[in-house]
Amino acid sequence: MANIAGLDRLLAALNAGETIPGGSIHHKAMHAASQESLRITAELNGRYNSPAEVRALMSELTGRSIPDSFHLFPPFSADFGKNIRFGENVFVNSGCRFQDQGGIDIGDGSLIGHNAVITTLNHDMLPSRRADMHPARVVIGTGVWFGANVTVLPGVTIGDNAVVGAGAVVTKDVPASAVVLGVPAKQVGTVPAG
Repeated sequence: MANIAGLDRLLAALNAGETIPGGSIHHKAMHAASQESLRITAELNGRYNSPAEVRALMSELTGRSIPDSFHLFPPFSADFGKNIRFGENVFVNSGCRFQDQGGIDIGDGSLIGHNAVITTLNHDMLPSRRADMHPARVVIGTGVWFGANVTVLPGVTIGDNAVVGAGAVVTKDVPASAVVLGVPAKQVGTVPAG
């Protein structure tokens, strides 16, 4: 695993939205952290773990304390692991995949459905620079509900209490209390008040 100072510098660069050039020191630190993520998620997914054990493994994966109210049904994978933040009473269903280098924040009371994919990196469009990565944080508000097989692209913010229907591909910000569906996701309604 990358040394702590190297990881801290990498996280600072990722959280500032800096491009990570292919082959750079940051790129190598990212790959080292990914190896640790693979090890931890193999342990998470390779046998039964009690809810407390799941939270302990997720704390190890993220490098931060996971709330006692957090629940996850494995399998789960994260490309990096060190840039995910969970609020209170979050539930993540089985089969979810997080590409979290750019940062993923999930607010209190959010429900993430089966097989959700949350991405936070884009590769450079120039073939000669394709190994370069451009991070962009995904922010999921409080009380958000994802149906199964939702995909969220880098840089998207999903407002509080929004509902993202099954199979949606979210390419742009979703307003609070909006109901979105489709590919690309479009607003089709509003969550009732109350």
